Amino acid sequence: MQARILGTDLSVSPVGLGCMGMTHASGAPAGVKEMTELIAKAVDMGYTFFDTAECYTGTHPDGSTAYNEELVGAALKPYRDKVVIATKCGVRHMGDHLEMDSRPQTIRKSVEGSLRKLQTDHIDLYYQHRIDPKVEPEVVADTMAQLIKEGKITHWGISEADENYLRRAHGVCPVTAIQNRLSMMYRDYEKLFPVLEELHVGFVAFSPLANGFLTARYRDTSQFEQSPADFRTTMPQFSKEGVEQNHELLALIENTAKEKDATPAQISLAWMLAKRPYIVPIPGSRKESRIRENLGAADIHLTKEEVSRIDDALDHMTMSQVFGGHRAS
Repeated sequence: MQARILGTDLSVSPVGLGCMGMTHASGAPAGVKEMTELIAKAVDMGYTFFDTAECYTGTHPDGSTAYNEELVGAALKPYRDKVVIATKCGVRHMGDHLEMDSRPQTIRKSVEGSLRKLQTDHIDLYYQHRIDPKVEPEVVADTMAQLIKEGKITHWGISEADENYLRRAHGVCPVTAIQNRLSMMYRDYEKLFPVLEELHVGFVAFSPLANGFLTARYRDTSQFEQSPADFRTTMPQFSKEGVEQNHELLALIENTAKEKDATPAQISLAWMLAKRPYIVPIPGSRKESRIRENLGAADIHLTKEEVSRIDDALDHMTMSQVFGGHRAS
C-alpha cells in the first residue's frame, strides 16, 4: 500500500480514518474501550492518518460528555510516532447552527486544549474547521505560521475552502491540505483541482461515501438510531424518496463492484483515489470489518477510462439531494 503526500511532505495512508462518528452525529457515543481497540486495529491494518476535531462531542447515556479528541489521543498514544493526527478549530455547535470563531486568541486557546486532550506535544495537521467571515484569511494564516514556528503544529489546512480564501491564506503560510466534501454525489470541489496542483495542496475528502449511502447498505432511515443524535435520520439521500431517486446511482456502483470483485464502498473510494494522487478520503466507521473494507479500496485499480465512464454516467443520471449540498450542475 503506497502512502500519499499531502502538500509537499506530509506522508499519510491512502485512506484515513474519520473518527467523528465514534462520539458525534451517529447516535449515542460508542464505548471508549471498544473504540480504543478499534483504533489500535486500524493502526495494525495500515492506517496512519486519523481525523478528529475539537467540536466532535456527544453525550453518553449516563449524561457525561464524550470528547472525540480525548478518545483518539489516548488510543493513539502508544503509536504516536507512527501516525498523523489531524484536528480542527474554529467551530462550535450551537443547537441548530454552527458558530464560527477564527480569531487568533480563539485559535490559540483551542490548540492548547487540543494538545492536552490528544496527549501530544504537537498536532500534525491543524485545520481551520470552517471559514469565519469576520476574520481575514491572512490573519488566520499568520496565526498558524506562528504556531508552526512554536512547534505546536507542523502543518495546517482549511476545511470547506474556496479558491480565493485558499490563495490568500496560502500566500501568508503554505497550506498543506484542504478538507472538503467529495463523493459521487457531491463533486463541486473538483473545480479546485488545478488550483491545488498549482499550489501543491492536498485534498482530504470528507463524507466520501455520502455519509454511508454509497456503501449501498442503507436503504432507509429505519436502520439508524431514531434520535436527533443520529444526523442520518434527516439526510435526504436516506429518505424513501431519496433512495428511489438514487436507484441508477446504486446500480452503477453495485455493477462496477461486481466487475472488480469489490464492494460498492470500495468502488466509491477507489474512484476518487484514481482521480488525483493527492486525494485522501477519510471515511469513518465503528466496525472493524468496515474500516478494513475501506482501506482495501487502495488496492483496487480503476483506469482513467473507467473513471471517465463513471463520471459521464454520474453527469447524466438523476440523483436526490445529499446532505451538505448536491452534485455539480
